Amino acid sequence: MHLYETLRRPLITEKNAALQAQGKYVFEVAGEATKHQVKQAVEKAFKVKVTAVNTMTVAGKTRKLGRREIQGQSWKKAIVTLQPGDNIEIFESV
Repeated sequence: MHLYETLRRPLITEKNAALQAQGKYVFEVAGEATKHQVKQAVEKAFKVKVTAVNTMTVAGKTRKLGRREIQGQSWKKAIVTLQPGDNIEIFESV
């Protein structure tokens, strides 16, 4: 997997905005991406130093469509902790 295929999009929510004060940023990543690949991708894309990466798989939501229940697509997210003093510019403008 290429490094730029690892990161899908940044996740910008109120909860994730509160994590930014601690130097943590949240991304949606490819399902087969490892912590090491996420670390390399963030360091290369944003030119920052990553100290830790936590990943988790988020289960898809169940929706009702008529009488049927449909399971949504599961996806993977990563919480990336940066070295003190580093920040990612795309999050700062939100």
